[in-house]
Amino acid sequence: MDWPNGAGFAAAITFDMDADSLIHAAGPDGWKNAYAVSMGQYGPHVAIPRILETYRRLGMKQSFFIPGWCVQTYPKAVEAILEGGHEIGCHGWIHENPANRSADQQAEDLDKAIEALAAFSGYRPRGYRAPVYQITNDLPGLLLDRGFTYDSSMMADDDPYALDVSGRKLIEIPPHWGIDDWPPFAHYEEIGYMMPVRGPSEGLAPFFEEFVAAKKDGGLWHAVWHPFLTGRRARWQVVEEWLETALTEGAWFATLGEIADHSAKLDAEGGLRVLPFPAYEGPQT
Repeated sequence: MDWPNGAGFAAAITFDMDADSLIHAAGPDGWKNAYAVSMGQYGPHVAIPRILETYRRLGMKQSFFIPGWCVQTYPKAVEAILEGGHEIGCHGWIHENPANRSADQQAEDLDKAIEALAAFSGYRPRGYRAPVYQITNDLPGLLLDRGFTYDSSMMADDDPYALDVSGRKLIEIPPHWGIDDWPPFAHYEEIGYMMPVRGPSEGLAPFFEEFVAAKKDGGLWHAVWHPFLTGRRARWQVVEEWLETALTEGAWFATLGEIADHSAKLDAEGGLRVLPFPAYEGPQT
């Protein structure tokens, strides 16, 4: 792909600030589990200030995807993100799984989240990432109806592409479990994730290898991290040290909103891959 200002490739660190919404969405008794709640709260209380200080020092502006419930529950963290000039995208209402919700319920969840984000930030979010990446057949249309310009839930490419949704376009900035910090760092029995926790350097090494590959191909490197996982002390120190070098490698570090705008421009010029949204009408045999 071609990137702005002659950059050889593009890069984005995105954080999903789920906090303890995961616990509450997992079941009606989640609120009773203080240990699990506290693990999620580490994100807005400790990790977010640490991450934002690094971004301030290095002059970086990046993207955060936040459930609407978290915006209302942790306003100081959200205020600090906005004051730093970072982008905030929508990540559901309380990290509910859209695949378990009806179309009407999905619309209701989305509207509640948009209202919470807009009331706090003063603008409606343009980007969306489905909780657990579970974008449904209903959601693309709901997103386009509400003015969203990009999604970051689908995985059909390494680089941005355009989703054709019944003749309308939604820019897709694809994530992947290989660039997500759940596999190396999540150990959360309460929500069914019991990963073998890796040491900081070992767990982060695959992300750095992906960065090298993106540079070689002139593509997009896109990390999906969580404050309460990668934002912990030793892990973030590894990231900080790596960033000192990564920022000199010729990448365009940008928010997903900026990458989506650039991708939309390429699409208008016929220079972006277009794929139909894969909505099957029933089981395939």
